[in-house]
Parts: sequence; structure tokens; C-alpha cells
Amino acid sequence: MTSPKTALTNSSQWKELENLRAHLENSPMRTLFADDPERAKRYFINGAGLSLDFSRNRLTDDVLKALMALARHCKLEDRRAALLRGEKVNITEDRPALHTALRNPGADTIMVDGQDVVAEVNATLARMDTFVQDVRNQSRTGFTGKAFTDVVSIGIGGSFLGPKLVTEALQPFRAPGLSCHYVANIDGTEICETLERLDPETTLFLVQSKSFGTRETLENSKVARDWFIERIGHEQAVASHFMAVTANKAAAQDFGIDPANVFPMWDWVGGRYSLWSAIGLPVALTIGMENFRALLAGAYAMDTHFRDAPLEKNLPVVMAMLGIWYSNFWGAETHAILPYDHYLRNLPDHLQQLDMESSGKRVNQQGETLDYHSGPVIWGGVGANGQHAYHQLIHQGTRLIPADFVIPLQTHNPVATHHADLFANCLGQSRAMMTGKTLEEARAELAASGMAETDIERLAPHKVIPGNQPSNTLMMNKVTPETVGALIALYEHRTFVQGVIWDIDSFDQWGVELGKKLGENILPRLLQPDTPCEASDSATDNLIAFFRSANRL
Repeated sequence: MTSPKTALTNSSQWKELENLRAHLENSPMRTLFADDPERAKRYFINGAGLSLDFSRNRLTDDVLKALMALARHCKLEDRRAALLRGEKVNITEDRPALHTALRNPGADTIMVDGQDVVAEVNATLARMDTFVQDVRNQSRTGFTGKAFTDVVSIGIGGSFLGPKLVTEALQPFRAPGLSCHYVANIDGTEICETLERLDPETTLFLVQSKSFGTRETLENSKVARDWFIERIGHEQAVASHFMAVTANKAAAQDFGIDPANVFPMWDWVGGRYSLWSAIGLPVALTIGMENFRALLAGAYAMDTHFRDAPLEKNLPVVMAMLGIWYSNFWGAETHAILPYDHYLRNLPDHLQQLDMESSGKRVNQQGETLDYHSGPVIWGGVGANGQHAYHQLIHQGTRLIPADFVIPLQTHNPVATHHADLFANCLGQSRAMMTGKTLEEARAELAASGMAETDIERLAPHKVIPGNQPSNTLMMNKVTPETVGALIALYEHRTFVQGVIWDIDSFDQWGVELGKKLGENILPRLLQPDTPCEASDSATDNLIAFFRSANRL
């Protein structure tokens, strides 16, 4: 990056961290542990039902102190208070980011543009409660009087990833009688394969779109509506089977949805933070409203911890500042999320959007080009499976890859010694990433097996594992609505803290908007070649022609 120095990289706090990084360059973590018997206890914190062991990081007390000094220099505490008060922290769209208000049961009032959002939130929760109870006790039925057995949630991005994660994470809490299906992809295969398994008389559709104009969601919803009308034979039946969560009530009504079946969305809640709103209806229908409120309570507990805990003992702050440490001072380009729990298998997908859509920015809030990297690539996968796939790259590749191991202490499904095996794998992987194996250790291991000296010298370099790969171990007692709520809120606040340090707007996504606009311009040309449109490049023109030829258009 060659832009002029920003205030951040010119700060004494930044320069102190650069010095500390150079000092730690040749200090293996295994040495830090050997020299400090209390390290594991000192770098262990709790909050909102979660526990974090961050001792396996390239970290000393001086580094932790300097990271928190940088956070204070960037006015994190003031920016945190502004977020929670409902100030307009989304500067490019002149909006608050008040997802925390969706889960704050004790707030008196939070005013946004003269409206009390707390009253609106509570009214919506009450409507959700009634609706969920009516569906579940079968007082609300389909057009032909049959009870609903399936719910299809049609959305994309935050209207899809968060609810899908929670629905699957909380399968042990699923109330019988309703199955939930998610459709997001504009690839027609997904909606077609979903519909062919369903009975239209017993299927409830939720159209989840703030604008009611997101193309993928709208097109999938049209397919669902056409399929439904064709099989039921009555267009007026749409009103009994289709609901919407949107800010565009008129468009939903034009689609055929009864205005009484429209739940609100608000400009002050971004899509990737919308799980806690009526966008969470498929979750509430699946696990019941009591458990949905417990999910909100877990998130609120993390909000309270984030607001009140000292920075040095604050889970989102510590995790965020460690991310800053590796992204900006050690050159890490990615961050792995490794949930060791089958129910949490979709956590990496949700966090990809949360983090990369929030932190994928290249200018600061003053519009200056950054002279430092912002968000890393977020990736990962479930538990022990990755050990037989991509963990090899972490262990012996050439890149620094920080990782978060996420694991419950107890399982919902105690089978033989499976959970102890899983926990052992988790600890073994994080330890291997930290300690590695030296050339001398590899040689000694091979010699102990009786291998000849010439073979030892040939093979030993291939068995060297550098180690010093940093990781956090994030634990909860069990996967429950409360701990899942706290876990997701933890990463929301972690993302916000990093945005404060990088001085970026974490709540807009103009890059996403550009791709949508260009796609809308290309679509008419795919269908009608002479359609007037903006000029495009020769590669796009050639691929349009290639598509039309393949489809005989």
C-alpha cells in the first residue's frame, strides 16, 4: 500500500506495536509457555456464558497493554457508547446500527428520527409471539384448513445466513410438527428441489427482503407463488400461505400478501444483523417463541458484557484486538473459524458475511485511502473434518493463519466416547499449531523408530512443523439458545471493534450494490441482444454471446 500515512499508522501506539512485533519475531510460543507457568490462567476470560482461552497467541503482557492502548487511542469506548445509544454510526447512509435494540428488554426508550424504536420492537415481538403460537397450535391453518407442516424461508445474505445458522444450531430445541427449509440461490435448482418435496396445502412461505426488490429473493418468491397457485388452483389462497418481512409493505401487498401478514424491517438494522428481528421468524417457528426470546437474552447478555467489562477482560475487544495484531502487524491475510460441533457447522458461513461485508473497505471515514489492511478473508469448517483436509496448510504451509476453535464442553448427543474424542482433537490441533515440531525432534522421532541415518536426513525436513500458529479456544457449557445468541453477538461486536480501529464504516456495503447494478444491466442483454444498455467490456460482450448461443436465444 503506497498511500500517504494516515493518523492511525502515524500514532505512537501503532509504532509501539510495530516495535513489539519485531521483538517477538524470534520468540516461539512454546518458549513463552515454558517461561510463564501462569500464562494459561492469566489469558483466560469469561462473559455471557462463554469462556475464552487466548493464551496460544503471539502475545505478552506488554503486547496486550499496547493493543488496549491503541483501542483507547481510537476512542473505542466513546464509539461503543455511540453505537449502543443509537447514534448514526453508519455514516455513508446516515443511519444508526441498532441491532442491539432488538434484544434489549429493559430499555425504556431509544429514539431514532423521533420514533421510539423500543416500542416498535416490543410490538413486533408480541406479533411474532401470537403468530408463532397460532401456527403451532393450528389455530392458523392453510387455505384448505390443513395445519402447516413446512416453512420455506426465501431470502439471501443476512436474511438467510443468520436464521439458517441458528435453526440448525438449535435442532435439539426444535418443536415437533414443523420443518424449516431455506432458499437463497438464484440457481433454479434450489427452489425447484425444495418445492418438489412439499405439499402446497401445508406449506407456509416467508418472503424475507427489506426492499422487497432483491432480485434473487423476488424471483424465487415468484416461482414459489406460481407453483403454489398452479397446484391449489386459487390465487386468493396466496394470502393464507405467504408472509413477508419487509420495509416495503406496498410491494408485498402487490405480490398478493395480506398487509396483516407483513412484519416490519427498519433502516436502522442492517441485513447481516437482522436475525434478531422478524427475520428470525423461521427460527421462532422452528424452536418456539420462548427459545427465540432466550436467543435474544443470550445476545443481550453479550451486549451487557461488551458495554461493561474492562477492555482487557472484554471478550469481543480482546478477540478483535488480536485480529488487528495479526492482520496489521504480522501479515495474516485470512482467519479460520473452526467449530467443533455439528450443530454449529454453518457458523463460518454466517461470519464470512458478517465480517467480510462489514470490514471489506478501503477508505476510512474521512474518505482517505487506507495505508493498512482492513478485514481478512474469513473461512473455515466443521470440527475434525478439517483435520483431514485444510489443517495441513495451517500446520506446514507458508502463511500465518490465526484460528478460532469453538467447542461446547458438553454434547446433546453423548455417544460412546465421541465427545471426549472430539475435544481431544480440538485441543490436539490447537496445541500442534502452537508447538509444531522442530528438525531435531523430527530426527529423534525417526531415529527412535529404527530408521537408517541416510533415510532420517532425507525424511526429517518433511516432518518439520513450524508451529507458532496462533489460535483462540472459545467454549460454552452446551449449545443452547442463550449461548448461541451470545456467540453470534460476540462476533458482531468483535467486527465492530475492528472497524473502529481501522476507522471504517462497518455498516455499509457499496461493493455489493455495484455488483447488483451491473447484473441488472446485463440480464436484458442475455435475453434480448438489442436491448439498449450501458457500454460494457469485450469480455462481457463475448460471454453474453456465448450464453445466448448455448441457450439458442
